[in-house]
Amino acid sequence: MINNQSRTVFSPKKKIPVTILGATGVVGQRFLRRIADHPWFYPAFLAASDRSAGKKYAEACQWHLPGLPYAGCAGTVVVPCSPEAAFSPIVFSALDAGPAREIEPLFAAAGAYVFSNASAFRMDEDVPLLIPELNPEHFGLLSVQQAKRGWPGAIVTNPNCTTVMLASPLAALQSRFGLDAVLVTSMQAISGAGYPGVAALDIVGNVVPFIRNEEPKVESESNKILGELVQSGSAASVVPAPFVVSATCTRVPVIDGHTLSISVRLKTKASLGEVAEAFRAFEAKTARYGLPSAPSQFLTLLDAEDRPQARKDVEEDGGMRISVGRLRACPILDFKFVSLGHNTERGAAGASVLNAEMALAMGMLHGIV
Repeated sequence: MINNQSRTVFSPKKKIPVTILGATGVVGQRFLRRIADHPWFYPAFLAASDRSAGKKYAEACQWHLPGLPYAGCAGTVVVPCSPEAAFSPIVFSALDAGPAREIEPLFAAAGAYVFSNASAFRMDEDVPLLIPELNPEHFGLLSVQQAKRGWPGAIVTNPNCTTVMLASPLAALQSRFGLDAVLVTSMQAISGAGYPGVAALDIVGNVVPFIRNEEPKVESESNKILGELVQSGSAASVVPAPFVVSATCTRVPVIDGHTLSISVRLKTKASLGEVAEAFRAFEAKTARYGLPSAPSQFLTLLDAEDRPQARKDVEEDGGMRISVGRLRACPILDFKFVSLGHNTERGAAGASVLNAEMALAMGMLHGIV
């Protein structure tokens, strides 16, 4: 537990310019909506593909979000995704994995800290894969990455949008009891497929029991996130957590919110009440910093037998809360429960912004403040 007396509220002396890569897409729009109103950051550059560069943002982008259209940036001219055209000390990337693998290193090599939603570098051994409430100590990989790759900047990643809803409740159990095995079935919202996403004739009144490349991510990322950072002199590496995950990923006709049905086998035997208390007592490692994007309650255990529900719970804390419910005994493993989170906020744009806030508050972004 974090002592409230150790609380250290951080805030930069002036707003920091940031670049958004892939700014015209759905996740890019969510980045912009968060940054346009952010107390620490302001959008200096909106960058996108060559077909969008040179156009005003309102011409290049079909805005899909509620609230102020184009987040007040309708007249901003979109620039190419290159450091020469769009350099800021902090970069938020909403690029797909292919372009990200080519473009993000260019910004890191130019001295930017890139906070990426893409999968391109997540599992690289020198790249932090972060949920800041769980493993901010993994920022210790940044110096290793910079030394190895010769970059003055760096790349920091957030997990797959489904992994966030899995790793978060698992962290509470891993820290208290240890984990042996995890069985998870996801029911993933259509917004996770981007825009225009899944065709209406494929998803309305249907469940699609396959999402390309999704299951390997869900089966590997939690182990890295919940792994231990081991340091030896100037070297550091993450030893993955040893539990095994088996995942089935499906697409369902829900707009926002990934719901997971999770069964776990613990290393140490526990009662149902002890597991419930582990969820209720879990304290986020962000709690001491007063970060603008951090939820007031990171992980909540709901008592109602029919919760969490995407329609009722996914927008809590600006879409940054993880809701857990239906905790009960499992006749095959030990316990089972349901986890829910907002896939394009907690699992995408909001996650990257929170990573940047945590890095700043911990003093990990040298030369920016």
